[in-house]
Amino acid sequence: MNKILLVMVIAISLCGCSLIPEYIKPKAPIPEHFPQGDAYKNRKDKVTEEIGREPSDIKNLSWQEFFTDRNLETIIKIALENNRDLRLATLNAEKVRAIYGIQRAELFPVINAAGDWAKQKTASDLTNPGYPRTTEKYGLSVGIASWELDLFGRVRSLKDQALEEYLTTDEARKGAQIALIAGISRAYLTLAADRENLEISKSTLDNQQTAYKLIEKQHEVGIITKLDLRRAQIPVYTAREDVARFKQLVAQDQNALNLLAGAPVEESLLPVGLSSITPPKEILPGLSSTALFNRPDIMGAEHRLKGAYAYIGAARAAFFPRIFLTTSFGTASDDLSGLFASGSDTWAFVPKISVPIFDARTWAAFRVSKAERKIILTQYEKTIQTAFREVADTLAVKGTVDEQISAHLSLVEATSETYRLSEERYNKGIDSYLSVLDAHRSLYSAKQGLVSLRLIKAVNQINLYAVLGGGSI
Repeated sequence: MNKILLVMVIAISLCGCSLIPEYIKPKAPIPEHFPQGDAYKNRKDKVTEEIGREPSDIKNLSWQEFFTDRNLETIIKIALENNRDLRLATLNAEKVRAIYGIQRAELFPVINAAGDWAKQKTASDLTNPGYPRTTEKYGLSVGIASWELDLFGRVRSLKDQALEEYLTTDEARKGAQIALIAGISRAYLTLAADRENLEISKSTLDNQQTAYKLIEKQHEVGIITKLDLRRAQIPVYTAREDVARFKQLVAQDQNALNLLAGAPVEESLLPVGLSSITPPKEILPGLSSTALFNRPDIMGAEHRLKGAYAYIGAARAAFFPRIFLTTSFGTASDDLSGLFASGSDTWAFVPKISVPIFDARTWAAFRVSKAERKIILTQYEKTIQTAFREVADTLAVKGTVDEQISAHLSLVEATSETYRLSEERYNKGIDSYLSVLDAHRSLYSAKQGLVSLRLIKAVNQINLYAVLGGGSI
């Protein structure tokens, strides 16, 4: 009978009411569509026409499919296994999941089994005649100690809040993984660009040293002035300085890549230059801004908002009575052999009710829960607005960078021809070496600028992948 009663009580507790407010997804505080205009190319038909194939859908695109460079893919796999920041994010998610398990367990009674033995000797003055002064007691029992019957949903509200906290942390883990993948890719591309700049600097240094030796011989025979000789030294020293600077940057880039990977990256996996890297797949979000809601930070912010609703439910339930149950059943005897004899059974059923009458803290906690929901709602809306801006900025770069590269290629061609003509005019004695120096400076700067623009384009493709949520993880 007691077991049946216990089962009924548990069923009533698990089916109690909930005071959590109904969750209604807030309206996104952003336009329905991403920006359009001359700076943007977020229409699939335009991109298909330019690249000759349909751009990939980010929602179903895994990082293994997005990154087509095999060396980069290998480094990303190393990082996913060894990066300490990602490992901490994963462990944190596991910890919060365990905390949710603890809170969820509060819904169910804790059933303990206990055995006890007591032996006691009483003073003769306190012992009735004919009764032994020494007594023994043996007992076995199974029971529940102070279990709260969740009739008004307080415990379930806290359980729901813990669940949403775990889901928030798990989205943070996904966000950390996407950030790591994007960070590894950017470091890889930056290393490639700096290596390419280093080769440009070395080549320039060799050419300028050769030119300087020729001018030095001309100065020795009195063909050119000492001023032109000194001017010829300027590009040599500039290139020498740049060689040292890019050697430093390449070493630092490699150190950054090793840190992100969590282990030294083999030289065979490192890029020679930007031209040696296979570009990732083309992706495009389309026109609708709903693509943003795949981002882990937005999904995590919404889980946090749902958790705030659950917290309100727990604060509301604090205004209602709390019922606790303590119960046990077992057997007791003054002899060990009599524990399971007839008539040795025992049981206890001790319900307790606590009714709040006046507690100012309860009202304060309720006001805190409502304020917390407003704060988290504002944070959720800000997260969406920030994400919209990040995607819009990335699309603006995507829509204009090819035009910049095309114009810069023409600039490199023009400065290269200017440099050739300046050298020719100088060799014929028409112009001073100053015009050659200016033309060389422009050509050198244009070559480095082209590398920077190609890096911007490659990094922007990675950024677009990241700001759209990183595809399927």
